[in-house]
Amino acid sequence: MMSPGVSKEKQHTLWPSEAAVSDVVGRLIEFWGFKRAMGRAWTLLYLSPEALGANELAERLKMSPGAVSLTLSELLKWGVVRKTWRPGERRDFFEAETAIYNLVRRVLRERELVLVREVGEALDQAAAALPKLGRGKRDEALDFKRSRLDFLRQLARTGENLLNALVAGEAVDPSEINQMPGVEP
Repeated sequence: MMSPGVSKEKQHTLWPSEAAVSDVVGRLIEFWGFKRAMGRAWTLLYLSPEALGANELAERLKMSPGAVSLTLSELLKWGVVRKTWRPGERRDFFEAETAIYNLVRRVLRERELVLVREVGEALDQAAAALPKLGRGKRDEALDFKRSRLDFLRQLARTGENLLNALVAGEAVDPSEINQMPGVEP
C-alpha cells in the first residue's frame, strides 16, 4: 500500500539515509561471515513500515530478482525475516524480525558456540595424545606443549562459558578472562 501523497516512483527510491544504513549493516553482517546483501535486505525490511515484496527489494537494492530470492531464502533460514501476505495479493511479502537480540543469540548459539566447543574438544584430544613419560622422567619441550595446550583449553572453556551466558541472556562478567594467566587487564 502506498503512503498518501507519495508517488510510486518516490516510494521505490532509497533515501540516502536508508542506503547508508543498509550499507553499514551489510558490512557488519559481512564481517560476521554472512553475505553483505543479507544485511542490506534485512535493513530495508526493518526500516520499512510495511512488508515488501521481492521485486520491490530487488529494485531498491539494485539487485537481480534471483539474487534477492537467494538472499531472502537465507534470511528465512536464519529466522531474520518472515513471510507475510496481503489480502488479494498472490505473491509473498517479507518483513524483518525486530527482536534483534534474539537474532544475535541464535547466531551465537548455532555458529560461534558450536565452533568454540569443537575447538575445545580438539584441544582436549591433542592434550590427551601427548606422549606420557615414565615416572621421574621430564621433557622440557613436552612440558612446554602441555602448558600451552592447557592455556588454550582454559581459554576455550572460558569462551564457551561466556557464550553460554550470552545465549541464555545472563549477565556476562569479563573478569573471568582477566583472571587467566598471561592476560593483562
